[in-house]
Amino acid sequence: MSEDTYTEKQTTKRRGKKVKDKNVEMSFLEHLEELRWHIIRAFLSIIVLAVVAFINKDFIFDTVIFNPKTTDFWTNRMFAKLAELTGVDSLLINTKPLELISIKMADNFMTHVMVSIIAGLIVASPYVFFEFWRFIRPALYENERKHSGGAVVYMSILFILGVLFGYYLIVPLSIHFLGSYSISEQVTNQINMRSYISTVTSISLASGVIFELPIFVYFLSKVGILTPQMMKQYRRHAYVALLLLSAIITPPDVFSQIMVCFPLVFLYEIGIVISKRVNKKAEENLDEI
Repeated sequence: MSEDTYTEKQTTKRRGKKVKDKNVEMSFLEHLEELRWHIIRAFLSIIVLAVVAFINKDFIFDTVIFNPKTTDFWTNRMFAKLAELTGVDSLLINTKPLELISIKMADNFMTHVMVSIIAGLIVASPYVFFEFWRFIRPALYENERKHSGGAVVYMSILFILGVLFGYYLIVPLSIHFLGSYSISEQVTNQINMRSYISTVTSISLASGVIFELPIFVYFLSKVGILTPQMMKQYRRHAYVALLLLSAIITPPDVFSQIMVCFPLVFLYEIGIVISKRVNKKAEENLDEI
């Protein structure tokens, strides 16, 4: 049997019974059943880690969630040192205490549950990626599996780096700008706790997704939708789009937008290199045929 017609044998058990030998093509319903179990395992991993996060409430909230608004936070201290070296006081961020309030009766509990689930999702992300990779792996040819075997590792690293980038850079800048902004001295800022936490979590998750750009470029180039020539041709348009994207996920000040835009431009340039390598590999395979 040739390599092109060979389908990888699997020995997955469903409901305590062995599935038929998968030299035979799986039906559509069998694929759905397989996908369902991958989703269930990924979901359970998130729930288990969410429970761990729920138990460790003090660490999650006092050390992680609420820390960026304090002067002791690493980023705020680095900006303070930079302000001291340059003599530019405008670089000082989050120097004034930001008080949070809880308005509704169930706010504390519902926020605790929501944050625990998000923490579980972030920590479990490598295993979630692994489960979805296990689902699509049998559909790939042997050479495709060989060249994309590290996809889970790359996706996990990029996602975690994106989350850390958003948390350590964009979040404190956003808190400083939005928390201290005032339209009049007659208005006192009383920040809702859920609004604050929503800002921290949404920015961190959005940054994690954005950092997956090289992975998206790889797969789009693999199926022929993207080419390096196309990415170079529309580079200026892409830069404008990235600048608009950085403006959406950051406070409306030029400094923070530029700091976010630079990594996005760097990721786009990496995407061009990835797309070029994918196309070159595809041309070599065609020449061999």
